Amino acid sequence: MSDGGDEPLSARERSELDELRHRVGALESAARPRAARHHRFRSTGSVLLILFAALLSLLSVIAVWANSIVRDTDRYVATVGPLASDPDVRKAVTNRVTSVVLAQIDVDALVKQLEDAVSEKGVPPRAAQLVGNLKAPITSGLKRLVSGTVERVVSSSAFETVWVDANRSVHGALDRALTGSNDGALSLKDNQVAIDVGPLVAMVKDRLVSAGLGAAAKIPDVHTDFVVFQSKDIGTVKTYLRVLQIMGSWLPVIALLAAAAGVYTAFDRRHALIGAALAVFAAMLFLGITLTVFRDIYLDHLPPGGSSAAAGTVYDALVRFLRAGVRALGAVALITAVGAFLSGPSRIAVLVRRGCRRSIGALRDVAMSEGLRLGVVGRFVHRFKRWIGAVILVVAAIVLFTWNYPTTMVVVWTTVIVLVGFAIREFLDTGSAPTTDSRAAATP
Repeated sequence: MSDGGDEPLSARERSELDELRHRVGALESAARPRAARHHRFRSTGSVLLILFAALLSLLSVIAVWANSIVRDTDRYVATVGPLASDPDVRKAVTNRVTSVVLAQIDVDALVKQLEDAVSEKGVPPRAAQLVGNLKAPITSGLKRLVSGTVERVVSSSAFETVWVDANRSVHGALDRALTGSNDGALSLKDNQVAIDVGPLVAMVKDRLVSAGLGAAAKIPDVHTDFVVFQSKDIGTVKTYLRVLQIMGSWLPVIALLAAAAGVYTAFDRRHALIGAALAVFAAMLFLGITLTVFRDIYLDHLPPGGSSAAAGTVYDALVRFLRAGVRALGAVALITAVGAFLSGPSRIAVLVRRGCRRSIGALRDVAMSEGLRLGVVGRFVHRFKRWIGAVILVVAAIVLFTWNYPTTMVVVWTTVIVLVGFAIREFLDTGSAPTTDSRAAATP
């Protein structure tokens, strides 16, 4: 070919050019599938890690709850303590103790004693026969007397003290209950978690004797159980809770690492972060719905004679902190998803960020026009702006992760403080904003 480029290619040159084109095409066609496969495998791995993290987050909430119920005495007392003042629980305890006390009083013996006393007084036979027919009225009156005495005992402040102290003293037996041991004041037998309320019987006995019912003095020391929770599947649930209780300290860490690995593996990490947060939120939503559905199933399968109202109250008390954990983690996940979305390039996110910057910038301009000088601070914040934002987020994450049993309000207030921190950072960032002196100098 000449310098002008008009000379046609020779046959050899054309052959070499065609061969080069063929090789380039072959290399490109071979590279594209490999890249596609690599992209597909990486995306699949990221999705699987995120789903695994969502599953672990669900198990982590249950594990932390089970672990706290077993190991934290104050937590356990805070869970069951308020039950002492609940009307439905008081009614159930009253009925239970009343039936136990009445079972220990021989009504036939009382009627026989009355008949003997009437005979000794020389009462006419017809009157003595009428006394023999008083068994039903005596039984009814005795039941009202015992029931009223028990109700006064259970409604007193002494019962609340006994209830809290008893639960605190027997908390150590809860671990044995979860592992299947039947000894201790808190037992797990016949698919029941039950607390011995025998001391209440002793209190009622003393009051009945003081009221003049001498037969109550013969009531022996009895141990009777008040069922806190009962289910035919409690043995299976006990095994699962025991495993989760052992793993309670590790599951949250593993879940967090799995989520971080899923986000890091993804090509679009911001979208992956949004997906991970929404997956965790969906897991918490599922767990919350499951707790509500299981409550109805549990109440529908109560044994005959059980108090549905008391059982529902006890169930709500036992899972109250579990529900609080579900709401807290769901709030964290939802706030994380919203934050990741607002940091993206979408039109809504850009408009929100721009509006916030302009509002804070206008406030800063007003302050600077009044004589505020940020100087070195403003330049420092501008230079390390991203690092400052990262530190704010890391500190917030550490606070939430190390807080004992964070609630939804803890999450909300932590989010508010983070937003205030970012607003202060934006207010102090004067590096990109012209100063008052420079604007004055630029004015013709």
